[in-house]
Amino acid sequence: MARIIVVTSGKGGVGKTTTSAAISMGLALKGYRTAVIDFDVGLRNLDLIMGCERRVVYDFVNVINGEAALNQALIKDKRCDKLFILPASQTRDKDSLTSEGVGKVLGDLSKDFDYIVCDSPAGIERGAMLAMYYADDAIVVTNPEVSSVRDSDRMLGILASKSRRAERGEEPIKEYLLLTRYSPHRVKLGEMLSVEDVQDILSLHLLGVIPESKAVLNASNSGIPVILDEKSDAGQAFSDVVRRYLGEDVTHRFIELEKKSLFGRLFGG
Repeated sequence: MARIIVVTSGKGGVGKTTTSAAISMGLALKGYRTAVIDFDVGLRNLDLIMGCERRVVYDFVNVINGEAALNQALIKDKRCDKLFILPASQTRDKDSLTSEGVGKVLGDLSKDFDYIVCDSPAGIERGAMLAMYYADDAIVVTNPEVSSVRDSDRMLGILASKSRRAERGEEPIKEYLLLTRYSPHRVKLGEMLSVEDVQDILSLHLLGVIPESKAVLNASNSGIPVILDEKSDAGQAFSDVVRRYLGEDVTHRFIELEKKSLFGRLFGG
């Protein structure tokens, strides 16, 4: 049976879809059969970031409604044969997702895949609640700002009480913190919360810190998961995240200001 991962947040625009694309690609590159599902009905973006928007014929809602078979809707990634994308519908409303339908799709995928990554909409709308309901693990994505962290704290209560695991009295969803758009320089200036500040509020296991980086936008615009940009700090950070999720002991990077060399201190480089 597959392990179901929900990538969630309380606030929009924090990088959930970027995270879903990077982590699913990272797991697939490690040899695990991985499916990534876009739960954001009406605002489909995952296919753009994965670079497969022109290959979408059927979508998640088509499968739920019996208008297409699951294998017809799944898009095989051209860069990694272990990764498959299930896009959201752009034309349906959010009520098109039903608990029974989502449960059946996840159950069918679980027979053939090792991991299923659910790219959740922000907040507590229907798609977000269904993405969280079936999860085994939750990656809570937040920016180092008060409003984003506060909204993430609210999501933790929902994860603890509204999931299938909670209803069945099973082991709780395993929760991880992913801090995105982090800048040690801005933390030093007092413009941004530190890693310690965020952990004090949320008390979650830190899965990784993704630095503020132009590479993320460049990758998204190119339809390439940023984890494939191995030279970028963001790509390296996401690679570290996948390794930590799989149980490796990987030191956290990109948290402290880089110390300038003697030459840099003398000449301002």
